Amino acid sequence: MNKAALLCAFLIAASGAARADIDPIETATRAAEMLENAAIALSEADGARDRVEALTETVRAYEQGLLALREGTRRAALRERTIMLVFEAERDRLARLLGVLQTIEGAPAPLLMLHPAGPIGTARSGMILADVTPAVAAEALALREQLQEVAILRAVQESAVNQLSDALDGVQTARSILSQAIADRRVLPERYSEDQAAMTALLASATSLDGFAANLRETDHAGLTDATAAGFTDARGSLPFPALGVTLRGFNEADAAGVARPGLVLATRPRALVTAPWAASVRYAGPLLDYGNVIILEPDGDYLLVLAGVSDLFVTQGEIVTIGAPLALMGGARVESEELIVPAAQGGGIPRTESLYIELREAGEPVDPTDWFTID
Repeated sequence: MNKAALLCAFLIAASGAARADIDPIETATRAAEMLENAAIALSEADGARDRVEALTETVRAYEQGLLALREGTRRAALRERTIMLVFEAERDRLARLLGVLQTIEGAPAPLLMLHPAGPIGTARSGMILADVTPAVAAEALALREQLQEVAILRAVQESAVNQLSDALDGVQTARSILSQAIADRRVLPERYSEDQAAMTALLASATSLDGFAANLRETDHAGLTDATAAGFTDARGSLPFPALGVTLRGFNEADAAGVARPGLVLATRPRALVTAPWAASVRYAGPLLDYGNVIILEPDGDYLLVLAGVSDLFVTQGEIVTIGAPLALMGGARVESEELIVPAAQGGGIPRTESLYIELREAGEPVDPTDWFTID
């Protein structure tokens, strides 16, 4: 049995002895299973019929498993801190009660029968002890369960360090193999014709992303067939985000400099995989002004989906991509496991340092992408 399986078994067994509401243990257990499945998928990708598709799913599985493990570790740290704060606040009072209980239990039986007030005082003290002892015992039991929970939570956090290190190596390997597989694939995606001279002229005259996208819509091309593009308008509200992340700024929401843009800004972690949320033709893929690398997809004749700020491109202008096809990787340097754990223990998690700009244009005008994507 490997380390991940042992961790799962330990967490499942230990969760019965701890409180029933320990969500961090369940989250970490699920994450361990996800990461182990991703490692298995990576080992089997070489024999897959479509290596690119298999590796794309493997990278996304790694990213989701890492996200779950980081969240479980963060919750474990917060839960441990909450327990310790309560314990510190109650420790002196419980210590005094336990000291009284131990003194009573250690006193010889004949002395317990003697009381300055005589037999009546003895009877009353016996009644008080009968009421106090179960309450003190119940508090002592609760304290012991909390200390056991703290031990389990610390084990989760310690195990996560090694597991994150292995998973980060795995996802880095999967990304590298995916990049090579895309470069080596023999069956290339279907392509369509584009007027290269017109595209060169558009790039030369572009002064803004908005103007470039508007002019691009007016150029002639032979893209997706109606059968391939059918259903995009019906997919409103159900599209997956192109990358795992959180919304940093909404539609037309101003940034710190007061600049508002007609799209979403998604904060992602370094080297996050960017995939196609719908089958589309790639109208443009490459650098544009100060946006870095930009990908413009056409999922339907009336729509353009703009993705700006990516780093390593997997597609070129003229390709036709399917749902979930790899488009690019976000930029940024690889993050080490220690950088993931330390901020998580403080409740913050690793910073999402990369920004993916998402703009959806309908009939040449920007529309709110929030209405199209599934917000989780």
